[in-house]
Amino acid sequence: MADGSIFLQAFTILFREGLEALLIVSALAAFLRRAGAGERIASVYAGAGAAVIASAGMAWVFWTYFDGNHSDLFEAAVMIAAAALMFYMSGWLFVRQDPKAWQADLDRLARRALGAGTVLSLAGIAFLAVFREGAETILFLQALAKSANGFDGALLGGLGMASLALAAMFVAMQWLALRLPLRPMFLVTSAFLFVMGLKLVGEAIQELQEQTIVSVHNETVPDFVTTLGLNGSWEALAVQGVLMLIALACLMTHLTRSRSRPVARLGGRQSAF
Repeated sequence: MADGSIFLQAFTILFREGLEALLIVSALAAFLRRAGAGERIASVYAGAGAAVIASAGMAWVFWTYFDGNHSDLFEAAVMIAAAALMFYMSGWLFVRQDPKAWQADLDRLARRALGAGTVLSLAGIAFLAVFREGAETILFLQALAKSANGFDGALLGGLGMASLALAAMFVAMQWLALRLPLRPMFLVTSAFLFVMGLKLVGEAIQELQEQTIVSVHNETVPDFVTTLGLNGSWEALAVQGVLMLIALACLMTHLTRSRSRPVARLGGRQSAF
């Protein structure tokens, strides 16, 4: 029974902490593959790999100098940076989701649109998505190992099963991405990154609230907000609401400009570029 408990705890820690990061990395990789820029995926994986190394270093710092406690302020800063990059890439993807523009000359447009700055942004999102959970995951696992029999078969088995589950989800997302039409792929990835950005903003505010830097008012907040795992305070909801209004205003401006933009012909095909 004890081994079963350790197995389940190890599985839950890695799967829970890794799921969100994996979904983000998977979405970025699927987008690049679907956009005909598979050679750029290495930058996303490099960002995620660098985050694993940085997470191990940060976990050592927390364990050595902070008795294994992570810094709420540092975590909030990482979340805000990640959210900012996700909002940027969400808008970038939405603006470029017109299949006429991409399919007119996909290879050329992919090389032009996916320039060095965009690739760095994608790598940055992957890095921050993994890094914000990595150090905490390592600390949880280290504490679990100390309370049990070290990194024994039960603990390693739980980690192995969680890794297999995450890998299966990654493969499934890549398979699905290759079968989605171009426009839905761009729109789904754009919406996903925007929602994840909003979630990170709420989590960053929660870290600041735990440090009493931001006040907490959660009276009359609907129960479904916290049920969905979101920050159930009016402070977080207000900031997220403002961000949604800004995004809506940008969307309306983009749609207005798109309607008034002259359509050029490129190689006998129409292009909005």
